[in-house]
Amino acid sequence: MSDYAPSTAPGSQGAVIASIEEGSPAWEAGLLPGMTVTAVDGMPCRDMIDWYWLTSEQSVTLEGFVPEDLAALEGESEGYEYEAELSREPGEQWGIAFTDCIFDGMRLCRNACTFCFMAMLPKHMRRTLYMKDDDYRLSFLQGNFVTLTNMSDDDIQRVIDMQLSPLHVSVHAVDPAVRRKLMGKNAARGIEALERILEGGVDVHCQIVLLPGVNDGAVLEESLHWMEQRPGVLSCGIVPLGYTKYQKRFDHSFDEPQQARAVIRQLEPYQQRAREQLGRTRFYLADEFYLNAQLPIPPASYYDDFAQFEDGIGMLRSFIDDWDADLHDFDRDMTGARDAIVLTGEAFAKVFEPKVAASPLGAYLKVIPVKNHFFGGNVNVTGLLCAVDVVDAIEICKREGICSSGTLVLLPPTMFNSSGLSLDGGTIDDIAASAGVQVMLGSVRIDELAKALLPHS
Repeated sequence: MSDYAPSTAPGSQGAVIASIEEGSPAWEAGLLPGMTVTAVDGMPCRDMIDWYWLTSEQSVTLEGFVPEDLAALEGESEGYEYEAELSREPGEQWGIAFTDCIFDGMRLCRNACTFCFMAMLPKHMRRTLYMKDDDYRLSFLQGNFVTLTNMSDDDIQRVIDMQLSPLHVSVHAVDPAVRRKLMGKNAARGIEALERILEGGVDVHCQIVLLPGVNDGAVLEESLHWMEQRPGVLSCGIVPLGYTKYQKRFDHSFDEPQQARAVIRQLEPYQQRAREQLGRTRFYLADEFYLNAQLPIPPASYYDDFAQFEDGIGMLRSFIDDWDADLHDFDRDMTGARDAIVLTGEAFAKVFEPKVAASPLGAYLKVIPVKNHFFGGNVNVTGLLCAVDVVDAIEICKREGICSSGTLVLLPPTMFNSSGLSLDGGTIDDIAASAGVQVMLGSVRIDELAKALLPHS
């Protein structure tokens, strides 16, 4: 996964080695963490795509750079370039892990999307939160949605020649005027690149961020029809506009039941034709539409292979099915269980709370929906919870007698990044100290929750 960090060493561009597996060909060649790889068999190595492509043989020659700190261990006064020959047995891995998957600098977004969530963030947050990537390579490697508006002709040809499939593409609308209104002056390039990529045999998963009165209604109809006619569009996920209080453009989305139901009805004929012709739904709606419409979450068969799961499409169905299956097999003795509260976003709480209440954990565990005051607007998902709102929610629970300083508080892991930081920079320890309670990461699986309530289990 990209860590949005520069992967270049002084005097060199290249891939920074994070670790070397002992006994591997890279280890035998003397490569060390901190060294860079700049070329393979004389060809520049720009990213993990090049790395996989260029290192497919049994023997390779690597060129790179040894930074000053490693060179000093060898008695050298400054960094230097190196060359290393590696050989491996059939099926053997090279034994190299890199710090990043992009080696020559991330391609940044050059659009001016009116609905860009990063443009709606408050000031003075972590620098990386404002970095808007729009790199087709991350689209292929990690599933990031990109607009293709910054792709050169060489980039497009590389995607076709290497068959970098599938890509994940933000379409939003195909109407030229609407696209320009939504994305800015470069919008036309995205559709041009997408057409060429599809014609070149590359498949794509598409995304539409739906804005009321802008790209819904007849505009959405045109976009759906356009994708329906292109077999290379494997799926299209439609998500509602999300906005914070730090902007003045938006004050509503598809939050009212009738608005959400209108979008659901509009997609039904496209979904039905896709199931009849292709055997899959193909056009999927974000879970929020069904929550806002006050309608049941569709069955798992609706989501096929859950291709748009990371876009919040099918997450609730996955949770419901997993919970029900685990509950069916649940036989843990809850004698001696302690009282606890589990905090979550307002959206998920609508599904999570009744499930917990109706389970054997309901007598001990209470679900607390946390309102997102930090971002405001219509932000209500768990992954965007901030430490300051969590602390406030715990304080409210203490004042209302729902919990005390001795109550265990379970927090959702999704509100923290890999460094253990929430979006507003708080840690679990910060929350525990501020709220004066015992805090630990929770789970949405019934057995894991039960273990947390039974300290000696």
